Amino acid sequence: MMRSLVFRLAPFVLACAVLPAAAAEPVPGPAPQELIEATARRLLEALDASRDAARQDPKRVQQLVDEILLPHFDSDYSARLVLGKHWRNATPEQRRRFIDAFYQSLLRNYGSALAEFTADRLVVLPFRGDLSSGQATVRTEVKRSDGTRVPVNYTVRATPAGWKAWDVTIEGISYVRNFRNDVGAEVDQRGLDAVIERLERENRGAPARSG
Repeated sequence: MMRSLVFRLAPFVLACAVLPAAAAEPVPGPAPQELIEATARRLLEALDASRDAARQDPKRVQQLVDEILLPHFDSDYSARLVLGKHWRNATPEQRRRFIDAFYQSLLRNYGSALAEFTADRLVVLPFRGDLSSGQATVRTEVKRSDGTRVPVNYTVRATPAGWKAWDVTIEGISYVRNFRNDVGAEVDQRGLDAVIERLERENRGAPARSG
């Protein structure tokens, strides 16, 4: 009887397998390509306008990144990916502090990488991917003053508030993946509180303690 039921159901199962997937819910706001191009260009143009001030005070770059990029960056999602298995055991307070410390670290590192880029050297490459998956990578290139082309790619995801970036890859180095590799081992060895405290000290500009 079971074999007969399987044979009767087989055509239905096969038909379901070849039917196209239901259309994903529309994502509000601009598409990934337009979002990243507008955001990156606005950021670089703002940096161009305050280049002298940025050279004297690196925090000026961080302020611009925070003001222009933050509304389009999913720092909560990135932080969860970075902590991985440790996220489940973290307290709400640890999670809040880690998200903030992680984002501030991103500001410092991404901001310093941007310091030598200018808006007129930004090129957004043709999009390749399937937006229905809810994930996409927007590829860009920025030229340094010596003419070297630097690939800067943004990984984005669909959210109820629109597409948001959650990773930045510069010259093949993913910030989230690199951060996760470093932090994961350190949490295993020293604990999450020690890692958060180190990041907070570095973000304040204080020297890191050994041990």
